[in-house]
Amino acid sequence: MGQLFGTDGVRGLANRDITPRLALELGEAAARYISRHKATVGGSAPKAIIGRDTRISGEFLDHALAAGLAAAGMDVTRIGVVTTPTVAHLMATEDDVVLGAMISASHNPMPDNGIKFFAHGGYKLEDGVEDAIEKLLDEPWERPIGEAVGDIEYNDSLAEASYIEHLVDACGSSLDGLRIAVDCANGAASKLGPEALREAGADVIVINASPDGHNINDACGSTHPEQLQAVVKASEADFGVAFDGDADRCLAVDHEGILIDGDKIMGALAVDMRRRGRLTHDTLVVTVMSNLGLLLAMEEQNIQTVQTAVGDRYVLEAMRASGFSLGGEQSGHVIASDHATTGDGVLTALLIARMVKETGRSLADLTSFIERLPQTLINVGGVAKDQASSDEVLLAEVERTEKRLGSRGRVLLRPSGTEPLVRVMIEAATQEQADEEATALAAVVKQQLGL
Repeated sequence: MGQLFGTDGVRGLANRDITPRLALELGEAAARYISRHKATVGGSAPKAIIGRDTRISGEFLDHALAAGLAAAGMDVTRIGVVTTPTVAHLMATEDDVVLGAMISASHNPMPDNGIKFFAHGGYKLEDGVEDAIEKLLDEPWERPIGEAVGDIEYNDSLAEASYIEHLVDACGSSLDGLRIAVDCANGAASKLGPEALREAGADVIVINASPDGHNINDACGSTHPEQLQAVVKASEADFGVAFDGDADRCLAVDHEGILIDGDKIMGALAVDMRRRGRLTHDTLVVTVMSNLGLLLAMEEQNIQTVQTAVGDRYVLEAMRASGFSLGGEQSGHVIASDHATTGDGVLTALLIARMVKETGRSLADLTSFIERLPQTLINVGGVAKDQASSDEVLLAEVERTEKRLGSRGRVLLRPSGTEPLVRVMIEAATQEQADEEATALAAVVKQQLGL
């Protein structure tokens, strides 16, 4: 993996790390890669689409990225404010589009932004392709001229109606009689999310759906569900859902105002999909950060779990490799591969609603079988993170900790991908034990690996 692309594209502080120059050069490099490896459609220039979330910086990055793509010979359609899953869906359904780009920093604060690319078919670019694009940034090239440069157009109605229709069809059941509170995070799903739920028949209460370029994820959405929790109780909603800035994740709140995280959502949906005969190989794909309580609950339900590295792209890779139909992350990225090629918060909300409606049970009841074990996470900075898997003293201490925790606990040491730190996570039968073991193991990490 190169230094520029992370697990979810390129991301950083807008106009400091993610600059118009970088966006333009990334566009040029991506288009050059496409021209080398992809055949044109019908002899015409290869086509790209660009979507963005509601951040004010998305405006200038959108224009810069389009300029770079067109300067290197691609025809570009800018589709305006859309969700990340909308871009992925278009890449899976538009035959003549070979590259998709989404400008977003997802759940991050407004000052951040990012760029992620999608290949034809709707999947994020493979690591090797991102590395190749990054390498092209430093290589000289001959710019096209005249008829060889690309065209840029703006069409913000390209996807909306067809994508809502796709979502409602994926739900497949009338949600008439359900009252659902929706926190749109002042982000990309501010219009799409409520409309899709209403089209499916639900009574929808909407909050934080007035984006102004500055208020995305600001004390709202999936990272700040407190307002939604209060609204669900005050409005006597059946449940609530909270999206993030680009709506590729969804968390829920039950009728009592209790937060339902991605682990509980995935566990409940896995059981429901098996009931419907749609859980391929009776298997759920999760990351190593999913709570042990989910793994134990799935074992009791005779549902297998497959664990991957952190990042929804790695979940999807495992799903595609074995044909699994459901996977995701504790953070609320849920991938239902029968209907989507990436995490889709609005789709997740619809699947939750269908489960509640068809079973006649509350979301609290449907998720009650998953007991979340107490968890403590400590970030230990200033350490040689690459030695976390080889230091003998540290590994021996990890083994002793695991023995003390037994079958109702676990240890996870995870080096950061971008910083000189190691994340120490402990799950245990009690919060006190989790805190004590995490503090003790973090001290050993610092002692053994300190710089």
